[in-house]
Amino acid sequence: MKIDTILFDARLHTVAGQVTGAEGFGYDGFWSAETGHDPFLPLVLAAEHSETIELGTAIAVAFARNPMSMAYLAHDLHAYSGRFILGLGSQIKPHIEKRFSMPWSSPARRMKEYIQALHAIWDAWNEGTQLRFKGDFYTHLLMTPFFSPPPSPHGKPRVFLAAVGPLMTRVAGEVADGLMAHGFTTEAYLREVTIPTLREGAEAAGRNPGDVEVALPVFVVTGRNEEDLAASAAAVRQQIAFYASTPAYRGVLDHHGWGDLQGELTAMSKRGEWQEMADLVDDEMLATFAVVGEPAAVGREIVARYGDLADRISFYTRPGGLDDETLRTLVDAIREAAEG
Repeated sequence: MKIDTILFDARLHTVAGQVTGAEGFGYDGFWSAETGHDPFLPLVLAAEHSETIELGTAIAVAFARNPMSMAYLAHDLHAYSGRFILGLGSQIKPHIEKRFSMPWSSPARRMKEYIQALHAIWDAWNEGTQLRFKGDFYTHLLMTPFFSPPPSPHGKPRVFLAAVGPLMTRVAGEVADGLMAHGFTTEAYLREVTIPTLREGAEAAGRNPGDVEVALPVFVVTGRNEEDLAASAAAVRQQIAFYASTPAYRGVLDHHGWGDLQGELTAMSKRGEWQEMADLVDDEMLATFAVVGEPAAVGREIVARYGDLADRISFYTRPGGLDDETLRTLVDAIREAAEG
């Protein structure tokens, strides 16, 4: 089981120190998100200031860019580092149309074609094949030597796909190298819904399901004392309540018989009752969505729950993350349990 970390501060002058620290700590992956900053620029600096740690986007918004633009970005980062993973996500319709002013339709079908187009473009650059990609959403028929980058010495980057619902999860199995599961999931939902759907997609495409990595951010409630534990629990309850108020995630709640809670939380969110929403996440729900306890116990429980489901994990904790001592205890416990 690989253990990853996220780029917490995407301001460019902070990146070198963060990736150096992450590599020194022993993390396997370093991921940059597309929130208030471009997700790719920080990874150029991260590649320059690291040697072995894998670098990825978690996620880059696919539909905010056309496949050609995305292909250049990913090709250059991977050719430079040899360690780049292109993590893609669809975002939701209002953001694509109203924030990025880009088209939205049939997101799962569009995403499948998007990833296929990326591979066609990379094959043209790396293997010299003629670019002749024509689909329902994207058409790429022109590539001349002047606009072709040199082949990458590391081949094509791997593509991971963020998925929540069954259609996008199936697409991940069909065409992606990895599934980026959402943090708002549970062991039961992952085991009984997500992984079987991923497997179906891979098998339908004639692929080995074992070749598709599963990356999972795990909600973690822990700390070195009761005060830390209480603060961690409060923050995670708030995040769980926020996700639970989103209609797109109701399927996870329904799986546990908590579906009616979604409507109540949605109504509260529209009234701005953000703090009160967390009070509806009781101890049972908290322990189902998050791993709760002292650091070493949390590490062992992560392996017990997800050791046969996830190939790589990261920690979804309170803002600011966990202190180094807590993280070291947690990471050491995971590695010891995984080896045992």
